Amino acid sequence: MSSSYASSGVNLDRASAAKKLIAAAAKSTHTSNVVRGIGLFGGFYALDEAVDGQVLVASTDGVGTKVLLAAQVGNISGLGEDLVQHSINDILVCGAKPIFFLDYLAFGKLEPEIAGTLAESLARGCRAHGVALIGGETAEMPGLYAEGHFDLAGTIVGTVRRDRIFDGARVQVGDVLLGVSSSGPHTNGYSLIRRVLASRIESGEIGALKMSDGRSFIEAVLAPHRCYWKEMEPLLAHPSLHAMSHITGGGLVENTERVLREGMHLEVDWNAWVLPELFRKIQEWGGVEDEEMRRVFNCGIGLVLIVAKDSVDEFHAHFAKSGEKIFTIGRVV
Repeated sequence: MSSSYASSGVNLDRASAAKKLIAAAAKSTHTSNVVRGIGLFGGFYALDEAVDGQVLVASTDGVGTKVLLAAQVGNISGLGEDLVQHSINDILVCGAKPIFFLDYLAFGKLEPEIAGTLAESLARGCRAHGVALIGGETAEMPGLYAEGHFDLAGTIVGTVRRDRIFDGARVQVGDVLLGVSSSGPHTNGYSLIRRVLASRIESGEIGALKMSDGRSFIEAVLAPHRCYWKEMEPLLAHPSLHAMSHITGGGLVENTERVLREGMHLEVDWNAWVLPELFRKIQEWGGVEDEEMRRVFNCGIGLVLIVAKDSVDEFHAHFAKSGEKIFTIGRVV
């Protein structure tokens, strides 16, 4: 039987409709300090009107049902890094440097040991990227969350000069799409992953499954969300970098279309990179159609750069210095 996100309980079309309603309500609250409307990867709030003035960029997100899989197999130690690093990427693609983070931990029954493990994971993610963890909320809500269940979410705030915001305004027809590898599914698609893996987890088979690189399958599927800040910080002022997209829920096309102006579209070469082994296994075991894979998962590409076509080789060379191959995956048409 073919698996889909909808069959695992997540409907992306409903999510899109809800976001439009939320955006309309939010717009009614905006003041002149709000620099851009809702729809990009972060929200922009100007501290002053000068061209070189500082703008705050903020984003709120969660880890999703990766929490359930991690708890089910007894490996929650990377969830805080998942959250922090996902959040950094969301404001990075707006051009912002992350400065501080706030977390939200919610439990059916507060377990101090679990809370401590999550807090240390959050702190590791923050320390690795120079981000201050300055506060948050820890809530115990029996009845809302089942005993043994918990959730975590957070808000990141960064800064960017007003004239260095990435909002898609610089994108041109003919620009090239460059794909940077992900570390795995990151923090999206886990409701479908859990559905695909359910029988293997129930039978205990999951613990014996191995990847060709020697890692256990469960280690690979729970690998923390990759953060792109260190690789991208030196490129943020490059005049040929026109936009970026963080590939999260909705996949490569939906996320990258956020930074295109009216009349522009993506032409993606899906054969420009090989679907990583982990995703091939998920697709095979779940009988997931290609189009569904591309809409639900990052499929091995966690960050897309939109660059001027005459600078493509320069960007490839930048990543090659650290031994990484990036992929030319399409263009803007």
